[in-house]
Amino acid sequence: MIKYLIIDDEHVAHGIIKRYCDLLPNMKLLKHCYDALEAFEYMNTNEVDLIFLDLNMPKLKGFDFLKTLSNPPKVIVTTAYSEFALEGYELNILDYLLKPFSFERFLKAVNKATASESKSISPNHLRTEAPEKSIFLKSNKKYIQVLIEDIKYLESAGNYAKVVTTQETITVREKITDLLATIASDDFLQVHKSFAVAKKHIKSIEGNRILIADQVIPIGTMYKMNITQLFK
Repeated sequence: MIKYLIIDDEHVAHGIIKRYCDLLPNMKLLKHCYDALEAFEYMNTNEVDLIFLDLNMPKLKGFDFLKTLSNPPKVIVTTAYSEFALEGYELNILDYLLKPFSFERFLKAVNKATASESKSISPNHLRTEAPEKSIFLKSNKKYIQVLIEDIKYLESAGNYAKVVTTQETITVREKITDLLATIASDDFLQVHKSFAVAKKHIKSIEGNRILIADQVIPIGTMYKMNITQLFK
């Protein structure tokens, strides 16, 4: 569950972000904050995983607010001003959404928050187990949440890609390279122009073939160097 704040002085922006988040099962709104000082006060006594942050606000600007935080949560900037994008990435924000943004673009940003391990956890909030990472995949006009550890391999299928998990196969209209960028995990290797595999699900490697469960995955000539990484 991702616990989030919306920090924006516009009520319309709060409504859009809240409506988008309500479509996703793992998002929990903690508070609507209409200026940065209100958010600062709330975060002093509450643990927050993610903030949706506007930049041009009264009292304290968005990036100035970020600079006051010693241990900031994950940040997705939502703004109408593109000229501040470079400064935002220097502050390690996850994504920069230009208003107005679509749900599809919003979802890509939230997927980064779900998959990222960049959030520092203070000693007072250490977890005994690492949180399970997941992404949302759009298939046949619906969004399916998939645990990354359940993905066995990705297969290109023309303009689509198949995401093969331990439970099902999901077809999405995306390229393998885009999916790998969304997953953002070193636990996956591209082994062929049409295949990327999860290291943990590899059963055996023989010659130019990888066996995952009962599926044989070919190894492309240009990708053999990726395989040698497994043996170092």
